[in-house]
Amino acid sequence: MAVGIDDKRPIRSDGLRTSLPVLLLRQLRPKQWTKNLLVFAALLFSFERIAIETAAASVAGFLLFSFVAGCVYIINDVADREADRHHPTKRERPIASGALQPGVALAFGALLLSGSLVAAYMINPLFLALLIGYFALNVAYSFKLKHMVIIDIMTIAAGFVLRAIAGGLVIHVPFTPWFLLCTLLLSLFLAIGKRRQELVLLGRGVGSHREVLAHYSLPLLDQLTSIVTTATIMAYSLFTFTSGRTIHLMWTIPLVLYGIFRYLYLIHIEGKGGAPDKVLLEDKPLLATVVLYVISVVCILAWLE
Repeated sequence: MAVGIDDKRPIRSDGLRTSLPVLLLRQLRPKQWTKNLLVFAALLFSFERIAIETAAASVAGFLLFSFVAGCVYIINDVADREADRHHPTKRERPIASGALQPGVALAFGALLLSGSLVAAYMINPLFLALLIGYFALNVAYSFKLKHMVIIDIMTIAAGFVLRAIAGGLVIHVPFTPWFLLCTLLLSLFLAIGKRRQELVLLGRGVGSHREVLAHYSLPLLDQLTSIVTTATIMAYSLFTFTSGRTIHLMWTIPLVLYGIFRYLYLIHIEGKGGAPDKVLLEDKPLLATVVLYVISVVCILAWLE
């Protein structure tokens, strides 16, 4: 269809125009929704509860978490639009590139957030409270916490723990402390790797994009990675023996070891890790390990428990 001279749709770098719905969808960063797959962890480790109702509740929880996370991305991108223009990849985002007006994005985000919170209340009032807490925590991160050394990394990890708890709330199952500890440690592992990659990628220009990076160094982040890696492996190993489920979950420990070692390889040798969700989808050995892990857990809980 021909585009008239009065067409107000933003022009892409290739000269074509992008519709507003497409821009809004891109702004929600659907490629990063893989982080919210952690919501399904409760269903995975509660194999006996898998049914149409619980599966539907988990899918709804995943979507609502993704929508609320997308609203956080809108606020974060509006607040960081000037700094993002100095980043080699973030400058292509709709708001930073100028393709999407901040006011339009914020209005859409407010509408989406309101609808998501209403839907969350209908699933479980506690899930609504958790989503509100997650949103508040991430707004605080966007404006303050991301500028505080160490606190920024721990805030990112806390977001993943809330995802894991949310998965239990939507299907009404509790979590063991060991599982939440494993989630926290693994999240810290990914967050530290993300900061390290940003430090390497931006080089001397770290301060122009994210001020807190000026307070980090590669030796410090590598030491933190070593500590968290060791703690993650130990915690997961103990989880398989003390979770209250079958002891045969210990057979998944080698997969966890390989997954962590593979990710360390990608960070230190391949120079990746800045976007964990992207690494998961693009690195076939790592993706295969995650898929095999899920299959292994399902098989163990189905036939060996």
